[in-house]
Amino acid sequence: MSKKIEITDERKKLAETEIREKRKTVDYNTIEYPIEILVQKYLEGIDDNINELFIPDYQREMAWPPDHQSKFIESVLLGLPIPYIFVADSSAEDDKEDARLEIIDGTQRIRTLANFINNELELSNLKKLSNLNDFTFADLPLSRQRRFKRSTIRMIQLTEEADEEVRRDLFERINRGSIELNEMEKRRGIHPGVFLDLVEELSKNQRFRYLCSFSDASIARRDPQEYVLRFFAFLNNYHNFSGNVHDFLDEYLIKCNKEFEIPNKEERTKKLQEMKNEFYSMLDVVEKYFPDAFHVFIKTKNKYKPTTRIKFESIAVGIALALREGQGDVVPKSTKFLDSEEFKKYTKSNASSSNNKVVNRIEYVRDQLLGKS
Repeated sequence: MSKKIEITDERKKLAETEIREKRKTVDYNTIEYPIEILVQKYLEGIDDNINELFIPDYQREMAWPPDHQSKFIESVLLGLPIPYIFVADSSAEDDKEDARLEIIDGTQRIRTLANFINNELELSNLKKLSNLNDFTFADLPLSRQRRFKRSTIRMIQLTEEADEEVRRDLFERINRGSIELNEMEKRRGIHPGVFLDLVEELSKNQRFRYLCSFSDASIARRDPQEYVLRFFAFLNNYHNFSGNVHDFLDEYLIKCNKEFEIPNKEERTKKLQEMKNEFYSMLDVVEKYFPDAFHVFIKTKNKYKPTTRIKFESIAVGIALALREGQGDVVPKSTKFLDSEEFKKYTKSNASSSNNKVVNRIEYVRDQLLGKS
C-alpha cells in the first residue's frame, strides 16, 4: 500500500473554496406543478419553438414504447411517487428575457403526459389497473380526468446562473452516471474500424473546429467526432432516417466500417480520400460564404459556441448535396435564407423527429444554394 499524501491546511482551504464556487453554478429551486400546467407549458407554442417548457436538441427523441408510457400513467393514477423532473432556467440566444425552462431530465415523462391528455396514448398491458386497458384519457370519467390533471409533479429547477455545460453535465450524471461513456465513446469501443478512424481524423481538423467554435468541454465530450459522423450519415443516408438518431448513426457506422473491409488497399485509400475531399469541399463553401453558420455568439459570455446539431446537419449536408449536383461548384446568390422564418421552422428543437422533417430541412438548404426556390 502506497504512502498517503499529506493533506495540508492550505489544500483543505483550497478544496473548500472550490466546493463553494462550484456549488454556485448549480443553485436550484424546488417547484411543484399540476400535470395540467406542465403539459400546457410544454405544448403551448411548441410549433413555433417558443413553448416555455422545451426539449433541447441534445436530448433524445421519444423512446418509451406504449407499454412503458402506460405503466407511467398507471403510476400517476395510483398516486405512486414520481421522480423529480429536472429543468434549467434558460434563454434564447437573442432574447435573455424569455426565461424558458429547458428539460434536462424528464422528457419521456412530459411527452407521455402530453400524449395521454391529448388522447394520443391508448393504455395497454396494465397489471394493477387492468380494467383501464384500451382506455384513452377521454374514456375516463370527467371526475377522474380532473383529478388526474390536478395531480402534481415536483421539479428541480436550476437557476439562470447554470450555463449549458452545467446542464449537460447534470443530464449525463442523471442518465448515465458519472463514469458512464457517452455515445461517441461507446462507438469507439464497440465499433472500431477504418471509417471510424476517418471520423476521428477529420474531427481534429483545425479549420473544422474553428468554424464550429468547439470548446474544450465539447471536445472532451467528443462532439467534433459526432458532428463528423452526422455529416456523413445524413449526407449518404438521410432518406432512410427512421426517427431514432442514435440507432441511425450506429447503423451507418457499422455499415461503413464493413464496406471498408476490402483487401484492395488502393481502392480503400481512394474511397477514403473521396470522403475527405467531400468534407473539405463543404468546409470551403462554409468558410467562403457562411463563416458564422456553424457557431453562435453568446453575448452574456462574450464567446462563441457550436450551433445546434440540427442546424449543422441541415447546412453541412445541404451544401454537400448542392456541390454534388453542381459538380463541385456552388456560388449562392444570397445567404439570407439562413435567417429566414422558413429555415428557423425547419431547424427548431423538434425538427429531427421524423424522416419527412429531416428531408425537408436538408433539401431546403440544397435548393436555396442551387437557386431552385
